[in-house]
Amino acid sequence: MSLRSALDRLLGRPAPSSTATPAATGGGRSAAVAHLQEFVSSRVGVEAYVEPPNAQTPATVLLVATTGEWTRRRVPDERTGFEVARSLGIPVYNVRFTGYPQRMRDWNTAQRAEQKRRATRR
Repeated sequence: MSLRSALDRLLGRPAPSSTATPAATGGGRSAAVAHLQEFVSSRVGVEAYVEPPNAQTPATVLLVATTGEWTRRRVPDERTGFEVARSLGIPVYNVRFTGYPQRMRDWNTAQRAEQKRRATRR
């Protein structure tokens, strides 16, 4: 699948033969695509983890850099998450099978410790 068609799916753009109206396609999705592209281009060693939908949240794609810094964005479905990650040229994994990378958990722990340290200095 091409980058264009994967991004079209993420953006909710209708297929050429579709009768969906532009109002039904959501406008915040282009910001999500821009954010994902910026994250990949400004960080080293980014990998994608596709998260399945659950009772509270829809399917998401999670990008994790080598530092452990991460970002998450909603996608229409898991297939789109895989397509978007591939179109960005980064490795992609199904989090159900791989779990979350340790570097992400380490980064979260370091961020919480930093926030706590800042709060006690005030």
